[in-house]
Amino acid sequence: MATSKRSIIGGVDTHTATHHAAAIDINGRLIADAGFPATPAGYVSMLTWMRGKGKLTQVGVEGTGAYGAGLARYLHDQGIEVLEVPRPDRRIRRQRGKSDPIDAEAAARTVLAGKASGAPKLADGPVEAIRMLRVARSGAVKARTAALNTLRSMVITAPEPLRSQLRTMSSAQLVTACARLRPDLTDLAEPVQAAKHALPSIALRVQHLNVETRSLRKQLDDLTQAAAPATSAVFGLGPDTVSALLLTVGDNPDRLRSEAAFAHLCGVAPIPASSGKTNRHRLHRGGDRAGNSALHIAAVVRLRYDPRSRAYADRRTAEGMSMPEIIRCQKRYLAREIFGALRADYAKLST
Repeated sequence: MATSKRSIIGGVDTHTATHHAAAIDINGRLIADAGFPATPAGYVSMLTWMRGKGKLTQVGVEGTGAYGAGLARYLHDQGIEVLEVPRPDRRIRRQRGKSDPIDAEAAARTVLAGKASGAPKLADGPVEAIRMLRVARSGAVKARTAALNTLRSMVITAPEPLRSQLRTMSSAQLVTACARLRPDLTDLAEPVQAAKHALPSIALRVQHLNVETRSLRKQLDDLTQAAAPATSAVFGLGPDTVSALLLTVGDNPDRLRSEAAFAHLCGVAPIPASSGKTNRHRLHRGGDRAGNSALHIAAVVRLRYDPRSRAYADRRTAEGMSMPEIIRCQKRYLAREIFGALRADYAKLST
């Protein structure tokens, strides 16, 4: 078949500095593979190389949320259908081994087999901005917790005069008191003076992180409210849970075809587990765990404060259903409601 007429599928194994691409035809025959630098110029060279092998229809990219994010955005901008490819399973790697050419070919074959049907997140809009602020705030919160724990542990082992003075204080009082300590810098070899020098250092770090987390929280809340006012108005959802759900969907909501797909993505779609005369469903343990956690928090809030949700729980409890099962049902109903709100917010963002 002429090179210009045959249809081909591309596969890419991504890394920090280089990407390896492979091209196969629609019959599964490997045409060629090659490596390219993970740079804008390398993306151009890769696409030119693939198009030189035939009519490019689809490209499967491994790691579209990490090393392959830039390549996925470039290919999408060039009108190429990009599909997110999971890592090859262990069975294939045991049989064929592992190398960049093997992984790139496996990515292309995954697309050909129809096992890669998900479009990657483009990360080119307000949701990506929310993700960056959320990551920064999460890091600041973790650092603040670590600093507070360090401060507490140092107080426990501090010389007795300081230990007796500080050990009964609350976290806020402890930080304030430690920040006011003034050591004798000429006598740091003495443990009391060394503790008076170390404790203010940690306390000032906590105070700085407090300011940083509050600032990032306000910016994140404002950005989330502006991007998703309808979703923010859903009862039981706060700024943290709304931002988590937005990150689950991404900047291109067209990758979710229905509210059932959204429920599956969040891990709240019941999975059939029937056999013979047994007809039942089991818990879905897949999906985006941050989105699942956000729905769980919202469901618990509703069961506590929403009269309709409490009435539903009472009715289902009378029918013999356990509370975990009730929460799972609530999460599925909530996913349907939230999907409608998200669709309205994304429609507003696209106009």
